[in-house]
Amino acid sequence: MSWESVLLDIGNHMATITLNRPDQMNAFSGLMRQEIAEVVDTVCRDPEVRVIVITGAGKAFCVGGDVKEFASGSSRGLEGSTSNERPAMSKIVLALNRVEKPVIAAVNGAAVGGGVNLALACDIRIASEKARFGQVFVRRGLHTDWGGIYFLPRLVGYAKAAELIFTGEVIEAQEALKIGLANKVVPHEQLMEASYELAGRIAKNAPVPIAFAKRGLQNFYKWDLAAALDYEAYVLGITARSEDFKEGVKAFLEKREPEFKGR
Repeated sequence: MSWESVLLDIGNHMATITLNRPDQMNAFSGLMRQEIAEVVDTVCRDPEVRVIVITGAGKAFCVGGDVKEFASGSSRGLEGSTSNERPAMSKIVLALNRVEKPVIAAVNGAAVGGGVNLALACDIRIASEKARFGQVFVRRGLHTDWGGIYFLPRLVGYAKAAELIFTGEVIEAQEALKIGLANKVVPHEQLMEASYELAGRIAKNAPVPIAFAKRGLQNFYKWDLAAALDYEAYVLGITARSEDFKEGVKAFLEKREPEFKGR
């Protein structure tokens, strides 16, 4: 399959989703949101994909909604806001959150508005030194979307999230790293190499315990210690009966790299 404003590349158990409207700084058009939803659904269902990488073409990661399209009245960028239908952006965020595969944002440039929140919806963020992050919604008279009100305070704390959302301030990559919004900052020309190196280290590991770990990590803020221990014991029992556990032990004894199958 092919799409007009999104590129998809799959190989070595990794799927790369590239936002591909470089002339518009990868701003979300209505069509682009629908295509991202389709691409995300495709890679989430692909059993060969173990890690998902999301990046942007050109100079920006994504600058949020296409303001010109909003102004023309032709966009469905706020669709679902006054109906019971979930908008495409909500479907994308939920899919990335629920998929049992790690998702890495390779932030190559400006990530503002809905663009920064798409990055926040990923599990890990690797930033180019040229990346910038901003919750600029209040500058346009809008409320944050794409899950920003949910993800940002969980990453940087309530007070810092409030500051960023209330002011609409745009911060540089090093500040994002300092406050915990970015996992790592690398030279711009090394961004994809660093992202794929991390994705590769993840992809070679057993996918089943990683899937359970992602779900467990998402619950850390609402579980007490006893609940976390119960979850770990439950999952340990499942993974201890898996083929991949047998392969992991065998590979260790044979002093070789394991070949996990996800079973």
